[in-house]
Amino acid sequence: MSMSSVKQVVEAMPASEGAGVRIYRAIGTPALQSLDPFLMLDFFGSDRADDYLAGFPDHPHRGFITITYMLDGRMRHRDSMGNEGVLQPGDVQWMKAASGVIHSEMPEQQDGLMRGFQLWLNLPASEKMSDPEYRDIASETIPEATQSGVAARVIAGSYAGTRGVIVDPFTDLLYLDLDFELNATTVIENLEQRNAFVFVYEGRLSVDGEVVAERQLATLDTARCQLVASEADTKAIVVAGKPLEEPVAKYGPFVMNYEGEIRKAMLDFQQGQLVRKRASNN
Repeated sequence: MSMSSVKQVVEAMPASEGAGVRIYRAIGTPALQSLDPFLMLDFFGSDRADDYLAGFPDHPHRGFITITYMLDGRMRHRDSMGNEGVLQPGDVQWMKAASGVIHSEMPEQQDGLMRGFQLWLNLPASEKMSDPEYRDIASETIPEATQSGVAARVIAGSYAGTRGVIVDPFTDLLYLDLDFELNATTVIENLEQRNAFVFVYEGRLSVDGEVVAERQLATLDTARCQLVASEADTKAIVVAGKPLEEPVAKYGPFVMNYEGEIRKAMLDFQQGQLVRKRASNN
């Protein structure tokens, strides 16, 4: 009898961030504090404007990358590098905070909806104090592939011979958004030496025979896994990356390797020196 590739299934926990925005946190909780190189995964989704209108006013980051993926609604961004933009449904924002960024994110409802993900991806020690960078990726530029009743948006990595738009040289990132027809099946391969997870945001999915329900995350221990939709219109993201295997020190919006570096980040922010370099929007 073969053993399931699923190591752990966790429920996304309700939480509050920013100026009181209600989210569901799947990585960064007592049940799953991190999954190297992933530091945090938040799913935000509500048809109640009061849950998010206060948004995320100016706040700092140092030492990692944020990847924001909008499913519905909009997210208005402004940062200390001089970048401004509005994420539309299907858009992705890639922001390498590195040595320091201060930014705001203000969500806006569209057609009664506002949903999306934010993933925190760790940087290796050699990159934590590098120049910050920012990139907006329009929905229409994200490659798509369809295979046996599964429609995939390939944000990073590859699927069915289609390569994604984001390339992360440090973690070999895979980031897929999958939309399943009822009983549609797909196999995710090449997961060797990667930490991987599946997060179901609509419907119900069988992951190597283990059922993963809506707003649940399954971590994987496998070179390949089979996904089968138990309900029509099941939707999930699949994410994988090579672990950095470095010390991690975290405090709020700062992620470094050692406590002394965290204290330095806090002091730099307090003295207005967090953002030392500016990078152009590419």
